[in-house]
Amino acid sequence: MDTKHVTQIIAPNVPHYVGDAFRVHNFIPSHPSLGMRRMDPFIMLDYNSKFNFSATETPRGVGVHPHKGFETVTIAYKGKIAHHDSAGGGGIISQGDVQWMTAGNGILHKEYHEKEWSKQGGDFQMVQLWVNLPKKDKNTLPKYQSILNSEIPKVKLANETGEIEIIAGNYNHITGAASTFSPINMFNLKLKKEASASFNFPKHYNTCILVIEGNITINQNNEVALDHLALLDNSGENFSITAKNDALVLVLSGEPLNEPIAAHGPFVMNTHQEIIQAFADFNAGKFGVLHD
Repeated sequence: MDTKHVTQIIAPNVPHYVGDAFRVHNFIPSHPSLGMRRMDPFIMLDYNSKFNFSATETPRGVGVHPHKGFETVTIAYKGKIAHHDSAGGGGIISQGDVQWMTAGNGILHKEYHEKEWSKQGGDFQMVQLWVNLPKKDKNTLPKYQSILNSEIPKVKLANETGEIEIIAGNYNHITGAASTFSPINMFNLKLKKEASASFNFPKHYNTCILVIEGNITINQNNEVALDHLALLDNSGENFSITAKNDALVLVLSGEPLNEPIAAHGPFVMNTHQEIIQAFADFNAGKFGVLHD
């Protein structure tokens, strides 16, 4: 089968703050090669590279804000995050855990560093993704999936050289923990030095790889450094990842929805008129109630 080649290796851009809790490098959609249509169904990727937050009695966070038409996925690598939303979802995720919130037809939510973790401070590292919903599911009821690391299926690699955590999708006929509205593969790949893992995704799936820890080589000839993202092409199916030293890598691959995208702030719909309606619904209080 054909190889899925690396087309570009992208360095993290200058970080900015979301609220006062998340110091992020935005890859999708701010980079010219990583637009919403190019990375469909992944329409936003914020990466909080490892950063040390000082202790505080008042948790840092992002206050109440709305979303509609897509899903937010938060993966915790260091630190603890608390979440609450107007549909009754909420919880705390720690290192290795995942929050998967479906905004659907409209929701309010807030995100904070967990209270007790904030009192101690420490290293904080996370990824937040926005995953677009198909047109037919834009107005689905909101829901919340709190996925503990212990609930994520894991595939052990040969000779104890690493493992693959299957957050969503399938690997070697093992199905991931999250339920999704379209075909998505979302894996945490953990490799020991010089170990390798192979992947196979359909040609048309949009695929990228983010290095969370260590340094890697893709297909034996493309080196990707810590905190960098590799974009793969759509002309092949197979690729391999080899660790130059102990590494942790986020692998993303999804089938594009190939539907119109109308995005404005916290709303992602299919038409401009639907965006206007989303603002009207929000202003009318249809997203529920949530207090800061």
